[in-house]
Amino acid sequence: MHPDDAQVSVVVIGYDDALHVAEAVRSALAQGGVVREVIAVDDCSTDGSPDLLDALAAEDPRVKVVRRTVNSGGCGTPRNDGIDAATAPYLMFLDSDDILPPGAADALLMAAVAHGTELSAGLCVRRELPSGRETPWEPELYERPAVVSHPTRRPRLAHDTLCVNKLYRTDFLREHAIRFPEGRFPYEDFVFGARVLAAGPSIALVPETVYVWHVRRSARRLSISLDRAGIDNWTARMEANRQAHEILLGAGEKRLARSARTAFLDRGLRMYARELPLRSAEYREEWWRLTRAYLSDFDAADFAQASVPGRVVAQVVLASEQPRDLHRLKELAAHPARLTPPYASTEDGVPIWSADLPQVQLEHVLHRPIHHLPVAVDAELHPRARASLLRLRLHELYGRVENARPDRVDVECVLREDGARVGLTRTARLARDTDSGGWTAETALDLGTLGAGTWDLRLTLRFDDGTNCETTAHALSGPGLLRRRAVPSLRHGVLLVQPYATHSGALAVRVASGLRGAASVAGRRLRRLFP
Repeated sequence: MHPDDAQVSVVVIGYDDALHVAEAVRSALAQGGVVREVIAVDDCSTDGSPDLLDALAAEDPRVKVVRRTVNSGGCGTPRNDGIDAATAPYLMFLDSDDILPPGAADALLMAAVAHGTELSAGLCVRRELPSGRETPWEPELYERPAVVSHPTRRPRLAHDTLCVNKLYRTDFLREHAIRFPEGRFPYEDFVFGARVLAAGPSIALVPETVYVWHVRRSARRLSISLDRAGIDNWTARMEANRQAHEILLGAGEKRLARSARTAFLDRGLRMYARELPLRSAEYREEWWRLTRAYLSDFDAADFAQASVPGRVVAQVVLASEQPRDLHRLKELAAHPARLTPPYASTEDGVPIWSADLPQVQLEHVLHRPIHHLPVAVDAELHPRARASLLRLRLHELYGRVENARPDRVDVECVLREDGARVGLTRTARLARDTDSGGWTAETALDLGTLGAGTWDLRLTLRFDDGTNCETTAHALSGPGLLRRRAVPSLRHGVLLVQPYATHSGALAVRVASGLRGAASVAGRRLRRLFP
Protein backbone atom coordinates (compact mmCIF):
# COMPACT_ATOMS: atom_id res chain seq x y z
CA MET A 1 0.00 0.00 0.00
CA HIS A 2 1.60 3.24 -1.13
CA PRO A 3 0.71 6.44 0.75
CA ASP A 4 0.18 8.31 -2.52
CA ASP A 5 -2.69 6.03 -3.54
CA ALA A 6 -6.27 7.30 -3.19
CA GLN A 7 -6.90 5.76 0.21
CA VAL A 8 -9.11 8.27 2.02
CA SER A 9 -12.87 8.77 2.12
CA VAL A 10 -13.91 12.16 3.48
CA VAL A 11 -17.41 12.15 4.97
CA VAL A 12 -18.99 15.61 4.83
CA ILE A 13 -22.28 16.05 6.68
CA GLY A 14 -24.64 18.98 6.37
CA TYR A 15 -28.17 20.21 6.94
CA ASP A 16 -29.56 23.45 5.48
CA ASP A 17 -26.07 24.87 5.10
CA ALA A 18 -26.03 25.99 1.47
CA LEU A 19 -23.88 28.99 2.42
CA HIS A 20 -20.91 26.85 3.43
CA VAL A 21 -21.21 23.23 2.27
CA ALA A 22 -19.60 23.82 -1.13
CA GLU A 23 -16.51 25.33 0.49
CA ALA A 24 -16.23 22.32 2.80
CA VAL A 25 -16.51 19.82 -0.07
CA ARG A 26 -14.00 21.73 -2.18
CA SER A 27 -11.53 21.80 0.73
CA ALA A 28 -11.80 18.00 0.84
CA LEU A 29 -11.32 17.66 -2.93
CA ALA A 30 -8.32 19.99 -2.72
CA GLN A 31 -6.51 17.41 -0.57
CA GLY A 32 -5.42 15.90 -3.86
CA GLY A 33 -4.85 12.33 -4.96
CA VAL A 34 -4.95 10.81 -1.49
CA VAL A 35 -8.73 11.35 -1.46
CA ARG A 36 -10.62 8.61 -3.25
CA GLU A 37 -14.07 10.01 -2.58
CA VAL A 38 -15.91 12.79 -0.81
CA ILE A 39 -19.14 11.37 0.59
CA ALA A 40 -21.54 14.29 1.08
CA VAL A 41 -24.38 13.21 3.35
CA ASP A 42 -27.28 15.65 3.14
CA ASP A 43 -29.60 15.35 6.15
CA CYS A 44 -32.83 16.19 4.29
CA SER A 45 -31.98 19.84 3.58
CA THR A 46 -34.62 22.23 2.23
CA ASP A 47 -32.42 25.24 1.42
CA GLY A 48 -30.87 24.28 -1.90
CA SER A 49 -27.98 22.25 -0.51
CA PRO A 50 -28.93 19.13 -2.55
CA ASP A 51 -28.67 21.06 -5.82
CA LEU A 52 -25.29 22.44 -4.84
CA LEU A 53 -24.02 18.95 -4.03
CA ASP A 54 -25.35 17.59 -7.32
CA ALA A 55 -23.48 20.35 -9.17
CA LEU A 56 -20.27 19.48 -7.32
CA ALA A 57 -20.75 15.80 -8.17
CA ALA A 58 -21.14 16.73 -11.83
CA GLU A 59 -17.86 18.65 -11.68
CA ASP A 60 -15.84 15.93 -9.93
CA PRO A 61 -16.71 12.21 -9.99
CA ARG A 62 -15.10 11.79 -6.55
CA VAL A 63 -18.12 13.51 -4.98
CA LYS A 64 -20.79 10.99 -3.97
CA VAL A 65 -24.03 12.39 -2.62
CA VAL A 66 -26.02 10.46 -0.02
CA ARG A 67 -29.48 11.93 0.61
CA ARG A 68 -31.43 11.19 3.71
CA THR A 69 -35.20 11.27 3.24
CA VAL A 70 -35.86 12.06 6.91
CA ASN A 71 -33.92 14.55 8.96
CA SER A 72 -32.03 12.73 11.72
CA GLY A 73 -32.02 15.66 14.16
CA GLY A 74 -28.31 15.32 14.89
CA CYS A 75 -24.84 14.71 13.52
CA GLY A 76 -24.40 11.05 14.47
CA THR A 77 -26.76 9.38 12.01
CA PRO A 78 -25.42 11.07 8.85
CA ARG A 79 -21.86 10.28 9.94
CA ASN A 80 -22.88 6.64 10.37
CA ASP A 81 -24.31 6.75 6.85
CA GLY A 82 -20.92 7.97 5.69
CA ILE A 83 -19.11 5.12 7.46
CA ASP A 84 -21.43 2.64 5.71
CA ALA A 85 -20.85 4.22 2.29
CA ALA A 86 -17.06 4.56 2.51
CA THR A 87 -14.99 2.38 0.15
CA ALA A 88 -11.48 3.65 0.98
CA PRO A 89 -9.18 2.03 3.56
CA TYR A 90 -9.25 5.21 5.69
CA LEU A 91 -11.86 7.84 6.42
CA MET A 92 -12.16 11.32 7.88
CA PHE A 93 -15.10 13.45 8.99
CA LEU A 94 -15.80 17.06 8.01
CA ASP A 95 -18.71 19.30 9.02
CA SER A 96 -20.32 21.43 6.33
CA ASP A 97 -19.38 24.73 7.95
CA ASP A 98 -15.69 23.86 8.47
CA ILE A 99 -12.76 23.15 6.16
CA LEU A 100 -9.73 20.91 5.81
CA PRO A 101 -6.53 22.95 5.37
CA PRO A 102 -4.22 22.02 2.47
CA GLY A 103 -2.23 18.86 3.11
CA ALA A 104 -4.34 17.68 6.06
CA ALA A 105 -5.35 14.30 4.63
CA ASP A 106 -1.84 13.67 3.34
CA ALA A 107 -0.23 14.40 6.73
CA LEU A 108 -2.62 12.07 8.56
CA LEU A 109 -2.40 9.30 5.97
CA MET A 110 1.39 9.36 5.79
CA ALA A 111 1.60 9.03 9.58
CA ALA A 112 -0.92 6.18 9.75
CA VAL A 113 0.69 4.22 6.91
CA ALA A 114 4.26 4.83 8.05
CA HIS A 115 3.55 3.53 11.56
CA GLY A 116 0.79 1.03 10.78
CA THR A 117 -1.64 2.63 13.21
CA GLU A 118 -5.42 2.33 13.26
CA LEU A 119 -5.76 6.01 13.94
CA SER A 120 -3.87 9.24 13.31
CA ALA A 121 -4.69 12.64 14.75
CA GLY A 122 -3.50 16.21 14.34
CA LEU A 123 -4.08 19.74 15.53
CA CYS A 124 -7.45 21.44 15.16
CA VAL A 125 -7.75 25.22 15.34
CA ARG A 126 -10.89 27.16 16.22
CA ARG A 127 -11.12 30.07 13.80
CA GLU A 128 -13.36 32.94 14.87
CA LEU A 129 -15.24 34.47 11.97
CA PRO A 130 -15.18 37.08 10.62
CA SER A 131 -12.05 38.11 12.58
CA GLY A 132 -9.99 35.04 11.65
CA ARG A 133 -8.47 34.71 15.12
CA GLU A 134 -7.33 31.13 15.72
CA THR A 135 -7.10 29.16 18.96
CA PRO A 136 -5.52 25.67 18.98
CA TRP A 137 -7.50 22.80 20.45
CA GLU A 138 -5.60 20.60 22.94
CA PRO A 139 -2.24 21.82 21.55
CA GLU A 140 -0.14 19.95 24.12
CA LEU A 141 -1.13 16.65 22.50
CA TYR A 142 0.24 17.74 19.14
CA GLU A 143 3.45 19.58 20.00
CA ARG A 144 5.59 16.98 18.25
CA PRO A 145 5.19 13.75 16.23
CA ALA A 146 4.53 10.71 18.37
CA VAL A 147 3.26 7.16 18.17
CA VAL A 148 1.11 5.90 21.03
CA SER A 149 0.91 2.10 21.11
CA HIS A 150 -2.25 2.15 23.25
CA PRO A 151 -4.44 5.05 24.45
CA THR A 152 -3.89 4.20 28.09
CA ARG A 153 -0.25 5.26 27.67
CA ARG A 154 -1.46 8.82 27.10
CA PRO A 155 -4.70 9.37 29.06
CA ARG A 156 -4.77 13.00 27.93
CA LEU A 157 -6.14 11.67 24.63
CA ALA A 158 -9.54 11.48 26.34
CA HIS A 159 -9.52 15.30 26.51
CA ASP A 160 -9.56 15.58 22.72
CA THR A 161 -13.24 14.82 22.24
CA LEU A 162 -13.34 15.89 18.58
CA CYS A 163 -13.88 13.30 15.86
CA VAL A 164 -12.95 15.58 12.97
CA ASN A 165 -9.19 16.06 13.42
CA LYS A 166 -8.51 12.37 12.98
CA LEU A 167 -8.09 9.71 10.30
CA TYR A 168 -9.54 6.27 11.04
CA ARG A 169 -8.83 2.93 9.45
CA THR A 170 -12.22 2.02 8.02
CA ASP A 171 -12.08 -1.69 8.81
CA PHE A 172 -11.06 -0.86 12.41
CA LEU A 173 -14.33 1.05 12.90
CA ARG A 174 -16.34 -1.72 11.26
CA GLU A 175 -14.64 -4.63 13.05
CA HIS A 176 -15.34 -3.04 16.42
CA ALA A 177 -18.80 -1.78 15.41
CA ILE A 178 -17.82 1.75 16.40
CA ARG A 179 -20.70 4.08 15.62
CA PHE A 180 -22.04 7.47 16.62
CA PRO A 181 -25.19 7.72 18.73
CA GLU A 182 -28.21 7.89 16.43
CA GLY A 183 -30.75 10.70 16.15
CA ARG A 184 -30.65 13.91 18.12
CA PHE A 185 -27.76 13.38 20.49
CA PRO A 186 -25.69 16.54 21.12
CA TYR A 187 -21.99 16.01 21.85
CA GLU A 188 -22.06 12.74 19.95
CA ASP A 189 -18.26 13.11 19.55
CA PHE A 190 -17.80 12.33 23.25
CA VAL A 191 -19.40 8.90 22.91
CA PHE A 192 -17.83 8.05 19.56
CA GLY A 193 -14.39 9.06 20.80
CA ALA A 194 -14.78 6.92 23.92
CA ARG A 195 -15.75 3.91 21.78
CA VAL A 196 -12.66 4.46 19.64
CA LEU A 197 -10.33 4.67 22.65
CA ALA A 198 -11.99 1.70 24.34
CA ALA A 199 -11.11 -0.44 21.31
CA GLY A 200 -7.43 0.20 22.04
CA PRO A 201 -6.05 1.53 18.75
CA SER A 202 -2.47 2.51 18.15
CA ILE A 203 -2.34 6.21 17.33
CA ALA A 204 0.03 8.40 15.34
CA LEU A 205 0.05 12.06 16.40
CA VAL A 206 1.19 14.80 14.01
CA PRO A 207 1.90 18.46 14.83
CA GLU A 208 0.36 19.78 11.59
CA THR A 209 -2.96 21.63 11.55
CA VAL A 210 -5.42 19.17 9.99
CA TYR A 211 -8.79 20.78 10.69
CA VAL A 212 -10.20 24.31 10.83
CA TRP A 213 -13.25 24.61 13.07
CA HIS A 214 -15.18 27.73 12.10
CA VAL A 215 -16.82 29.58 14.98
CA ARG A 216 -19.67 31.79 13.78
CA ARG A 217 -21.19 33.43 16.84
CA SER A 218 -23.54 35.57 14.75
CA ALA A 219 -24.91 32.68 12.70
CA ARG A 220 -28.67 32.37 12.33
CA ARG A 221 -28.52 28.83 13.71
CA LEU A 222 -25.81 28.43 16.32
CA SER A 223 -23.76 25.27 16.50
CA ILE A 224 -24.32 22.95 19.44
CA SER A 225 -21.10 24.11 21.10
CA LEU A 226 -22.26 27.75 20.97
CA ASP A 227 -25.97 27.29 21.69
CA ARG A 228 -25.58 27.01 25.46
CA ALA A 229 -28.38 29.29 26.65
CA GLY A 230 -30.81 26.45 27.39
CA ILE A 231 -30.46 23.95 30.22
CA ASP A 232 -30.97 21.11 27.72
CA ASN A 233 -27.52 21.80 26.30
CA TRP A 234 -25.90 21.29 29.71
CA THR A 235 -27.97 18.18 30.34
CA ALA A 236 -26.84 16.75 27.01
CA ARG A 237 -23.20 17.48 27.77
CA MET A 238 -23.39 15.72 31.13
CA GLU A 239 -25.14 12.72 29.57
CA ALA A 240 -22.54 12.44 26.81
CA ASN A 241 -19.73 12.60 29.38
CA ARG A 242 -21.49 10.04 31.56
CA GLN A 243 -21.77 7.62 28.65
CA ALA A 244 -18.14 8.18 27.63
CA HIS A 245 -17.03 7.43 31.19
CA GLU A 246 -19.12 4.25 31.34
CA ILE A 247 -17.82 3.03 27.97
CA LEU A 248 -14.20 3.43 29.03
CA LEU A 249 -14.80 1.97 32.46
CA GLY A 250 -16.64 -0.98 30.93
CA ALA A 251 -13.63 -1.64 28.72
CA GLY A 252 -11.39 -1.77 31.79
CA GLU A 253 -9.72 1.54 30.92
CA LYS A 254 -9.86 3.19 34.34
CA ARG A 255 -7.19 5.78 33.58
CA LEU A 256 -8.95 6.89 30.41
CA ALA A 257 -12.32 6.93 32.18
CA ARG A 258 -10.87 9.17 34.88
CA SER A 259 -9.34 11.40 32.21
CA ALA A 260 -12.77 11.82 30.60
CA ARG A 261 -14.14 13.09 33.91
CA THR A 262 -11.13 15.35 34.33
CA ALA A 263 -11.86 16.86 30.92
CA PHE A 264 -15.43 17.54 32.04
CA LEU A 265 -14.21 19.42 35.12
CA ASP A 266 -11.46 21.31 33.31
CA ARG A 267 -13.42 22.36 30.24
CA GLY A 268 -17.18 21.89 30.49
CA LEU A 269 -17.75 22.78 34.13
CA ARG A 270 -15.51 25.86 33.99
CA MET A 271 -17.04 27.12 30.74
CA TYR A 272 -20.64 26.88 31.94
CA ALA A 273 -19.77 28.25 35.39
CA ARG A 274 -18.32 31.36 33.75
CA GLU A 275 -21.67 31.96 32.06
CA LEU A 276 -23.92 31.48 35.09
CA PRO A 277 -24.17 35.23 35.90
CA LEU A 278 -25.62 35.71 32.40
CA ARG A 279 -28.45 33.23 32.94
CA SER A 280 -31.87 33.55 34.52
CA ALA A 281 -32.52 32.62 38.14
CA GLU A 282 -34.53 29.60 36.96
CA TYR A 283 -31.65 28.38 34.82
CA ARG A 284 -29.16 28.79 37.66
CA GLU A 285 -31.31 26.84 40.09
CA GLU A 286 -31.77 23.96 37.65
CA TRP A 287 -28.12 23.98 36.56
CA TRP A 288 -26.95 23.87 40.17
CA ARG A 289 -29.31 21.02 41.05
CA LEU A 290 -28.38 18.91 38.01
CA THR A 291 -24.67 19.54 38.41
CA ARG A 292 -24.65 18.61 42.09
CA ALA A 293 -26.41 15.35 41.26
CA TYR A 294 -23.91 14.51 38.53
CA LEU A 295 -20.82 15.45 40.50
CA SER A 296 -21.97 13.37 43.46
CA ASP A 297 -20.87 10.25 41.52
CA PHE A 298 -17.29 11.53 41.16
CA ASP A 299 -14.72 10.19 43.61
CA ALA A 300 -11.74 11.88 45.23
CA ALA A 301 -9.35 10.62 42.56
CA ASP A 302 -11.49 12.16 39.80
CA PHE A 303 -11.21 15.56 41.46
CA ALA A 304 -7.52 15.14 42.27
CA GLN A 305 -6.61 14.79 38.58
CA ALA A 306 -8.44 17.96 37.55
CA SER A 307 -7.03 21.47 37.40
CA VAL A 308 -7.34 23.46 40.60
CA PRO A 309 -10.02 25.84 39.22
CA GLY A 310 -12.18 22.99 37.93
CA ARG A 311 -11.82 21.10 41.19
CA VAL A 312 -12.69 24.09 43.37
CA VAL A 313 -15.73 25.04 41.27
CA ALA A 314 -16.98 21.47 41.66
CA GLN A 315 -16.36 21.52 45.41
CA VAL A 316 -18.30 24.77 45.86
CA VAL A 317 -21.24 23.37 43.90
CA LEU A 318 -21.25 20.20 45.99
CA ALA A 319 -20.91 22.12 49.26
CA SER A 320 -23.91 24.40 48.73
CA GLU A 321 -27.48 23.35 48.02
CA GLN A 322 -28.27 26.68 46.35
CA PRO A 323 -26.39 28.76 43.75
CA ARG A 324 -23.95 31.11 45.43
CA ASP A 325 -20.80 33.14 44.84
CA LEU A 326 -21.49 33.14 41.10
CA HIS A 327 -19.32 36.11 40.24
CA ARG A 328 -16.44 34.76 42.28
CA LEU A 329 -16.83 31.36 40.59
CA LYS A 330 -16.84 33.12 37.22
CA GLU A 331 -13.47 34.69 38.00
CA LEU A 332 -12.00 31.41 39.19
CA ALA A 333 -13.26 29.59 36.09
CA ALA A 334 -11.58 32.12 33.79
CA HIS A 335 -8.43 31.42 31.78
CA PRO A 336 -6.18 32.25 33.53
CA ALA A 337 -7.98 31.72 36.82
CA ARG A 338 -8.39 34.62 39.27
CA LEU A 339 -9.20 33.99 42.94
CA THR A 340 -10.83 37.19 44.18
CA PRO A 341 -11.40 38.14 47.86
CA PRO A 342 -12.40 37.28 50.52
CA TYR A 343 -9.40 35.20 51.54
CA ALA A 344 -10.64 33.23 54.53
CA SER A 345 -8.79 30.56 56.49
CA THR A 346 -9.35 28.15 59.35
CA GLU A 347 -8.00 28.70 62.84
CA ASP A 348 -5.09 26.46 61.84
CA GLY A 349 -4.28 28.74 58.91
CA VAL A 350 -5.63 26.49 56.15
CA PRO A 351 -6.99 28.60 53.26
CA ILE A 352 -10.70 28.04 52.59
CA TRP A 353 -13.21 29.29 50.04
CA SER A 354 -15.16 31.32 52.59
CA ALA A 355 -16.20 31.31 56.23
CA ASP A 356 -19.56 29.86 55.14
CA LEU A 357 -17.97 26.98 53.23
CA PRO A 358 -14.96 25.92 55.32
CA GLN A 359 -15.11 22.40 53.83
CA VAL A 360 -13.86 23.78 50.50
CA GLN A 361 -10.17 24.00 51.29
CA LEU A 362 -7.63 25.82 49.15
CA GLU A 363 -4.43 24.47 50.63
CA HIS A 364 -2.98 24.17 47.12
CA VAL A 365 -2.26 27.92 47.08
CA LEU A 366 0.34 27.38 49.79
CA HIS A 367 2.39 24.99 47.67
CA ARG A 368 1.90 25.64 43.96
CA PRO A 369 4.56 27.59 42.02
CA ILE A 370 3.65 31.24 41.86
CA HIS A 371 3.26 31.23 38.08
CA HIS A 372 0.38 28.77 38.58
CA LEU A 373 -1.36 30.74 41.34
CA PRO A 374 -4.78 32.31 40.63
CA VAL A 375 -3.63 35.80 41.62
CA ALA A 376 -6.21 38.60 41.38
CA VAL A 377 -5.54 42.07 40.02
CA ASP A 378 -8.32 44.68 40.00
CA ALA A 379 -8.28 47.26 37.23
CA GLU A 380 -9.85 50.60 36.40
CA LEU A 381 -9.42 52.32 33.05
CA HIS A 382 -10.12 56.05 32.94
CA PRO A 383 -10.30 57.31 29.32
CA ARG A 384 -8.70 60.73 28.93
CA ALA A 385 -7.40 63.01 26.23
CA ARG A 386 -3.88 62.15 25.03
CA ALA A 387 -3.37 59.23 27.43
CA SER A 388 -5.84 57.14 29.45
CA LEU A 389 -5.04 56.16 33.03
CA LEU A 390 -4.91 52.50 34.02
CA ARG A 391 -4.99 51.75 37.75
CA LEU A 392 -4.16 48.28 39.04
CA ARG A 393 -4.40 46.68 42.47
CA LEU A 394 -2.70 43.35 43.16
CA HIS A 395 -4.19 41.36 46.06
CA GLU A 396 -2.23 39.39 48.60
CA LEU A 397 -2.84 35.63 48.48
CA TYR A 398 -2.19 33.95 51.82
CA GLY A 399 1.34 35.39 52.03
CA ARG A 400 2.51 33.91 48.73
CA VAL A 401 2.59 37.20 46.86
CA GLU A 402 4.44 39.04 49.62
CA ASN A 403 7.03 36.27 49.90
CA ALA A 404 7.83 36.64 46.21
CA ARG A 405 8.20 40.44 46.62
CA PRO A 406 6.20 42.10 43.79
CA ASP A 407 8.31 44.51 41.77
CA ARG A 408 6.56 45.57 38.56
CA VAL A 409 3.83 44.69 36.10
CA ASP A 410 4.01 44.57 32.30
CA VAL A 411 0.77 45.59 30.59
CA GLU A 412 0.01 44.53 27.02
CA CYS A 413 -2.97 45.56 24.89
CA VAL A 414 -3.63 42.63 22.56
CA LEU A 415 -6.04 42.78 19.64
CA ARG A 416 -8.96 40.39 20.21
CA GLU A 417 -9.27 39.69 16.47
CA ASP A 418 -5.59 38.81 16.18
CA GLY A 419 -4.13 37.44 19.39
CA ALA A 420 -0.59 37.83 18.05
CA ARG A 421 -0.88 41.59 17.58
CA VAL A 422 0.26 43.63 20.56
CA GLY A 423 -0.83 47.26 20.23
CA LEU A 424 1.23 48.68 23.05
CA THR A 425 3.25 47.59 26.08
CA ARG A 426 3.82 49.49 29.30
CA THR A 427 5.66 48.67 32.52
CA ALA A 428 4.68 50.09 35.91
CA ARG A 429 6.20 49.71 39.36
CA LEU A 430 4.14 47.99 42.04
CA ALA A 431 3.99 49.90 45.32
CA ARG A 432 2.79 48.55 48.65
CA ASP A 433 -0.64 49.85 49.64
CA THR A 434 -0.88 49.72 53.42
CA ASP A 435 -4.60 50.45 53.41
CA SER A 436 -5.58 47.40 51.35
CA GLY A 437 -2.66 45.15 52.23
CA GLY A 438 -1.91 44.72 48.53
CA TRP A 439 0.06 46.54 45.85
CA THR A 440 -0.93 49.24 43.38
CA ALA A 441 0.39 50.52 40.07
CA GLU A 442 -0.57 53.18 37.58
CA THR A 443 0.37 53.68 33.96
CA ALA A 444 -0.73 55.83 31.04
CA LEU A 445 -2.08 54.15 27.89
CA ASP A 446 -2.19 56.09 24.63
CA LEU A 447 -5.20 54.30 23.19
CA GLY A 448 -5.02 56.42 20.06
CA THR A 449 -2.08 54.28 18.90
CA LEU A 450 -4.16 51.11 18.98
CA GLY A 451 -6.58 51.71 16.16
CA ALA A 452 -10.14 50.43 15.93
CA GLY A 453 -10.96 47.07 17.48
CA THR A 454 -11.40 45.21 20.73
CA TRP A 455 -8.30 45.00 22.89
CA ASP A 456 -7.67 42.60 25.77
CA LEU A 457 -5.35 43.50 28.63
CA ARG A 458 -2.71 40.94 29.51
CA LEU A 459 -0.58 41.35 32.61
CA THR A 460 2.76 39.86 33.55
CA LEU A 461 3.58 40.27 37.23
CA ARG A 462 7.31 40.25 37.93
CA PHE A 463 8.79 39.49 41.35
CA ASP A 464 12.13 40.17 43.01
CA ASP A 465 12.79 36.45 43.40
CA GLY A 466 12.99 36.12 39.61
CA THR A 467 9.58 34.53 39.10
CA ASN A 468 6.67 35.93 37.15
CA CYS A 469 2.96 35.27 36.73
CA GLU A 470 0.79 35.93 33.68
CA THR A 471 -2.82 36.88 34.27
CA THR A 472 -5.62 39.20 33.24
CA ALA A 473 -7.21 42.05 35.16
CA HIS A 474 -10.55 41.86 36.96
CA ALA A 475 -12.68 44.74 35.69
CA LEU A 476 -13.98 46.87 38.54
CA SER A 477 -17.44 48.36 38.12
CA GLY A 478 -18.87 51.41 39.81
CA PRO A 479 -19.86 55.04 39.22
CA GLY A 480 -18.09 56.40 36.16
CA LEU A 481 -16.43 53.09 35.28
CA LEU A 482 -17.12 50.88 32.25
CA ARG A 483 -18.77 53.73 30.35
CA ARG A 484 -18.30 54.65 26.71
CA ARG A 485 -16.60 57.99 26.30
CA ALA A 486 -15.53 60.23 23.46
CA VAL A 487 -12.14 61.77 24.10
CA PRO A 488 -10.13 64.23 22.00
CA SER A 489 -7.29 62.69 20.03
CA LEU A 490 -4.51 64.46 18.12
CA ARG A 491 -4.28 61.49 15.77
CA HIS A 492 -7.99 60.84 15.14
CA GLY A 493 -9.79 63.98 16.24
CA VAL A 494 -12.23 61.97 18.31
CA LEU A 495 -11.61 58.62 19.96
CA LEU A 496 -14.46 56.48 21.28
CA VAL A 497 -13.35 54.32 24.20
CA GLN A 498 -15.51 51.65 25.87
CA PRO A 499 -13.94 49.80 28.82
CA TYR A 500 -15.97 46.70 29.61
CA ALA A 501 -15.93 43.39 31.46
CA THR A 502 -15.76 40.23 29.38
CA HIS A 503 -17.94 37.21 30.19
CA SER A 504 -15.18 35.98 32.47
CA GLY A 505 -14.93 39.37 34.23
CA ALA A 506 -11.65 40.50 32.65
CA LEU A 507 -11.07 44.11 31.61
CA ALA A 508 -11.07 44.80 27.88
CA VAL A 509 -11.55 47.96 25.83
CA ARG A 510 -13.26 48.72 22.55
CA VAL A 511 -11.78 51.53 20.52
CA ALA A 512 -13.44 53.33 17.59
CA SER A 513 -11.41 56.07 15.95
CA GLY A 514 -12.48 59.18 14.08
CA LEU A 515 -15.68 61.10 13.58
CA ARG A 516 -17.19 58.25 11.56
CA GLY A 517 -17.00 55.98 14.59
CA ALA A 518 -18.60 58.63 16.77
CA ALA A 519 -21.41 59.10 14.26
CA SER A 520 -21.99 55.34 14.14
CA VAL A 521 -22.32 55.11 17.92
CA ALA A 522 -24.60 58.16 18.03
CA GLY A 523 -26.74 56.62 15.33
CA ARG A 524 -27.16 53.39 17.29
CA ARG A 525 -28.17 55.36 20.37
CA LEU A 526 -30.79 57.31 18.40
CA ARG A 527 -32.20 54.09 16.93
CA ARG A 528 -32.60 52.67 20.43
CA LEU A 529 -34.38 55.82 21.60
CA PHE A 530 -36.56 56.17 18.51
CA PRO A 531 -37.09 52.69 17.04
